[in-house]
Amino acid sequence: MARKTPPFNALYTFVITAKHLNLTHAAKELFVTQGAVSRQIATLEDYLGYRVFQRHARGLTLTQDGEALLPEVQKSFDTLIDIAKPYDETHGNIRLKAPTCSMRWLVPNLMALQDSHPSINVSLTTTTDHHVDFNAENFDAAVIYSRTPINQPNCIKLFDEAITPVIASHLYSKATFLDWQQWTYLHPAQNQTDWQLWLDNTGNQAVSMEKNQYFDTMDLAISAAIQGFGIAMADAILVEEDLKMNRLIRPSEQTVKTGASYYLIHRPGMETRPALSEFIQWMS
Repeated sequence: MARKTPPFNALYTFVITAKHLNLTHAAKELFVTQGAVSRQIATLEDYLGYRVFQRHARGLTLTQDGEALLPEVQKSFDTLIDIAKPYDETHGNIRLKAPTCSMRWLVPNLMALQDSHPSINVSLTTTTDHHVDFNAENFDAAVIYSRTPINQPNCIKLFDEAITPVIASHLYSKATFLDWQQWTYLHPAQNQTDWQLWLDNTGNQAVSMEKNQYFDTMDLAISAAIQGFGIAMADAILVEEDLKMNRLIRPSEQTVKTGASYYLIHRPGMETRPALSEFIQWMS
C-alpha cells in the first residue's frame, strides 16, 4: 500500500507560524493571507489527526503534540536545505533578505554587482523586519538595520546612519531655502525624532516645524520629497543615487549620526562558498 504523502506546504507553514505564534505575522513572512495560513494549519491538523496549536484571543500557543512535532519538522527542513546546498553553490545563488528602507542604496549596488560578477545571482526578499533568524529562515545573508552594535564573526558593518535634509531639485533655491517656516516637514517615522536630532545638533534649535507629514518608513518620506511634497530627513548614503540623478538636492552639507547602523550578516559556516565570499567582499 502506498504511503500517504505529507502536506509539505502545511508543514512549512507550521514551522513559520510556530516561530511567530501569530497568524498575521506568519502570513506576512510567507507572503500569503491570514486565511491561507489558517487553511494550511487546518490541513496539517487533519492529516495528523491532532491539534498543533491552541487558539487564543491574543495569539497562539503550541499544544503538547505541537511542541513534540516542531523540532522534528525543523530538523527535516534543515536537512533538505543542506541537501540543496551543492546546487546553490554551483550556480552562485544567494538568497538575501533586506529591509525596505535599504532599497534605494541596495538595488543600485546589486545591479553593479550583476554587471561585474554575472555568475552571482542574488535573490532579494524585502521585509519590514530588522532581524534574521537563520535557524528558521531560508536566507544566506541579510542586511540588518540596528540601533545597537552587532558584534559577531559572521557580520560586517556596512555604514553608519547619518541623516541630512533633502528636497526635490525643482523646489530648491539658495535664496529661499533658509525660510524654514515655508516647508512641510516629512518625517520618516510617526514622530519628530530624526528632524529634532538634526536641528538640535546643527545649531537650528529655534526652527519651529509648523507643517508636518508623518510616514511609516524613511523610503516613503524620501519618495514624497522627490514628488515635491516637502523636505525630508534622509540617510545621506541611502539617497546617493537620488542625488546623483538630480532627483534630490541636499540644501545643507551637515549630517548627524543617529547611532544606528546597517550591517551585512551571513549564515554561519558559509564563508567558504565562493559566490557568498565574493558577495561579502563586494558589499564591504
